[in-house]
Amino acid sequence: MVKRIGILAALLALTITAYMTIGARGNWDFVLPFRGAKLLALVTVAVAVGCSTVVFQTITANRILTPSIMGFDALYVFLQTGLVFSIGGLGYAGLNPYLKFSVETSLMLVAALALFGAVLRNAADLSRMILTGLIIGIFLRSLTGLMARLIDPNEYSVVQQASFARFDAMNTELTWIAAGITAGCFVWLMARRWRLNVIALGRETAMSLGIDHDRESRRLLVVVSLLVSVATALVGPSSNSFSGTGGFFGLLAAAIAYRVAATWHHAIVLPAASMIAAITLVFGQTLFERLLQLQTSVSVAIEALGGLVFLFLVLRRRTR
Repeated sequence: MVKRIGILAALLALTITAYMTIGARGNWDFVLPFRGAKLLALVTVAVAVGCSTVVFQTITANRILTPSIMGFDALYVFLQTGLVFSIGGLGYAGLNPYLKFSVETSLMLVAALALFGAVLRNAADLSRMILTGLIIGIFLRSLTGLMARLIDPNEYSVVQQASFARFDAMNTELTWIAAGITAGCFVWLMARRWRLNVIALGRETAMSLGIDHDRESRRLLVVVSLLVSVATALVGPSSNSFSGTGGFFGLLAAAIAYRVAATWHHAIVLPAASMIAAITLVFGQTLFERLLQLQTSVSVAIEALGGLVFLFLVLRRRTR
């Protein structure tokens, strides 16, 4: 297992080197900080999505669910549409990025905590929480569609840009804040890796081994919500929010991580998922930005590949 993690680390280092050097021209004093800021943002999003997906799947005991099913992406797009609808495209563009990031992250986190407090009373309510999040997502998308029809067509392009992950147009000013929050969450999760291993055994087994499953699940869900909120506020929704599937990017990273790690121990799976997500994102961005000259978006390709992985997991479960 350690050897496989080493191989992933080497691949990540190679991918990072390619991103930083391919097509680099001019003064390196400008190129390295410019690309380094974008690279940090890419890695931050990858770690946040990879870790949050693995932990959420552990809590729900389901390998085809992702945190996006709770409606984070729908809430984010609803907020962007509401801002454009209320203050217009010019007002939206003139918003303070730090204030906007803080408000968006806080609102998504508060919404998640409200959902947990109102619905999640014990582990048996996890299915009810997921269903409630799915319904809320559908409701928010309906309101977003209504506002989109009332917005001036010229300003609606602003909403469209905010409706998809913008890996090639991230606000690097916010990267250090998001990276610090994500790093803190990752360290906290790694410190609780043994508890995650016990929770993966099931509620009854975890309680018999001395773990307060319900209390621990709530704590983990708060961290998952914070990770997803930060990643979404930084680059936008990591999926198109297809009903019932959530973010395919996180699903892709988690599925490959379990395959590569060949274990369910979170001391291995969490770093593996983070590195696989980072490799996928950085390599994809290198390919589309350096070689294809931004003719399309890397998020489209990642979501397409993740969709295939989702179908594979569903069909494999049915054939067992």
